[in-house]
Amino acid sequence: MRLTHHNDHLGAHFQNAVPSRTRKVNEPMKAHRLVLAAALCLAASAHAQTAAKSELEAVQRAVHVCAACHGDNGRSSKKLVPSLAGQMREYTIRQLKDFRSQSRAETDIQAYMWGISALLNDETIEGLADYYLQQPPAPPKSRNARLEADGRKIFENGIDDKKVRACSSCHGNDAEGEAGFPRLAGLDAGYVVNQMRAFRTPLRKHGVIMKNETRALTDAQMRAVAAYVQSR
Repeated sequence: MRLTHHNDHLGAHFQNAVPSRTRKVNEPMKAHRLVLAAALCLAASAHAQTAAKSELEAVQRAVHVCAACHGDNGRSSKKLVPSLAGQMREYTIRQLKDFRSQSRAETDIQAYMWGISALLNDETIEGLADYYLQQPPAPPKSRNARLEADGRKIFENGIDDKKVRACSSCHGNDAEGEAGFPRLAGLDAGYVVNQMRAFRTPLRKHGVIMKNETRALTDAQMRAVAAYVQSR
């Protein structure tokens, strides 16, 4: 009893001995540490959930099927077939859902992608998006330096007299994608040109920005931009 009383007395004495100014400084620091700790816990939880979805058996089976066209780990070696590795999560989810709802309908892939996506539920689609985001992107391919230089000007600066905005304003300075805007870096140039043309038609219903931008571009300008992003 005496020992407890003695320790309580020492604790009170020590607290009183700490200047009030020091205690006031420490209180915000403690609060900051608590907020930081909570943020780290939430980030760790989100990472664990992402990893868990991408490792689901249904997702791994789907990855195996997708590899037949899009390549191992989502790095395509086929012309006109996009690499999925490193693609933005939100974009992949949106495109798979568009195929599933048949609102994305390019004629060359319509039947196959409609059939495949019809078999995917939301959880599997999200798991696929998580999986491909985690994969190292395909390496760049430089084929025509002059064409790539022309494309770079449009990508970085747009075309003022045609009111075409810089591609980098949505797709990022290095064409790596931002938020819901897709990664273009390393994509096959032929595929990119085909998609820009598709935005001019009802075959890709979504993508208002791209529909507006591609209307003003000539085929030569589209090929230049596509060559540039393939080289990134």
